[in-house]
Amino acid sequence: MHLFSYLYWHTTSANIIGCLPQSHTNVHDMNLVQLAPHFLLSQTLILKKPFQNPNFIPSKNNSPRHSQPSFAQFPHQPTTPSTDRGLLFRQKIHYLQNLNVNPKKAFKLNPSLRSSPISIIKSVEQCLSSMGISRSEMGRVLDMLPELLTFDPHNDLYPIFDFLLNEVEIPYPNIKKSILRCPRLLVSSVELQLRPALCFLRELGFVGPHSLTCQSTLLLVSSVEGTLLPKIEFLKGLGFTYVEVKNMVVRSPGLLTFSIENNLGPKVEYFLEEMNGNVVELKGFPQYFSFSLERRIKPRHKMLVENGLHLPLRQMLKVSDGGFESWLLEMRLRKFEGMEFEGME
Repeated sequence: MHLFSYLYWHTTSANIIGCLPQSHTNVHDMNLVQLAPHFLLSQTLILKKPFQNPNFIPSKNNSPRHSQPSFAQFPHQPTTPSTDRGLLFRQKIHYLQNLNVNPKKAFKLNPSLRSSPISIIKSVEQCLSSMGISRSEMGRVLDMLPELLTFDPHNDLYPIFDFLLNEVEIPYPNIKKSILRCPRLLVSSVELQLRPALCFLRELGFVGPHSLTCQSTLLLVSSVEGTLLPKIEFLKGLGFTYVEVKNMVVRSPGLLTFSIENNLGPKVEYFLEEMNGNVVELKGFPQYFSFSLERRIKPRHKMLVENGLHLPLRQMLKVSDGGFESWLLEMRLRKFEGMEFEGME
C-alpha cells in the first residue's frame, strides 16, 4: 500500500470510529484512533498548503478576479500619528501651555516629564479638579511645582486629600483654599511630614475652637525639629513661660511662620531698644510680629516720637494709614489747644 493511501485509510478509519458509539468500537479500533493522530501529525507537518491570495474575491459570474492590493501589505507605510514620538511631544508641550505651565521650566525641574505619556498629566488634572480647583488655579500650582505633573493620583495625591479631610478635619469646600494657600502640601509626605507636624501643633493647643483651618494648614509643611521648635524656644527665651507661648501662637498662628533671623529677632530688638517696650505688651499683642518693621512699625513710631505722643501697640498698628493720620492730627490739635489754654492761665 502506498504511503498516501495508507494515510488516507487511517484517517478515514479514525473519523468513522470517532463517530460511532462507544459500544461499536473495539480495542483494535481504539488503537487506530490513538495512533493515527500522532502519525498523521508527524507527516502533515511536512506538507505545505497551496498558495492562497488573501485578496482574492470571486466575481458574480463565478470568474475569479484579484482585488486591488491592500496598502497594509507594504512595510514602508508611514506610522500613525498616535505612535509618532515627535508629534506626541509637541502635543504635550501644547497641553502644558494651555494649562499655563512653562514647558521649559517643567522639563528642567522634572526630567521624567519628557518621557511620560500625556495621560498622566490628564489624570493629575482630573484629580485636582475633583477637589474644586479650577484649571487656571491649577496652572499656577503645577507651574510652581512641576513634579506634580508625573504624580500618581491614587498613590501620591488622594492620600493627602484624605489626610486633610479626615485627620485635620478640613471641610471639603475648604480643601481647595488650603491647597491654593500652600501648594507644598501636595508634595509633602503624610507619614514623614504632615502627621508629625499635626501631632506637634495639637500639643501646642491647636484643638477644639483653635483647630487648624484652611488659613493655618500651611503650618503642616514646617519641620518640627528644624522650624517649629526653634521658634518656640526663641519666644521662651524672651521670658515667656511655655503656657504663655502656647497661648500666643494659638492666638496668632503666623508667629510660627516667621523667620527668627529676618522677622522675630529684628522686631524684638527694635521694640525693646528703640521703643523702650516691655515684653509683657508683646504677650498681650503677639500680632505685633505680623506687621512690617520698615513699612509700618518704624514710620509710625517715629511720627509719635516727633510729636511727643505715645500709643499702645494695638492702637498704633491695627488702624489703617488713614485712620492713624487722622488720629495723629486730632492729638496734635488737642495738644496745641492745651498749650494755648495753659498760656491763657
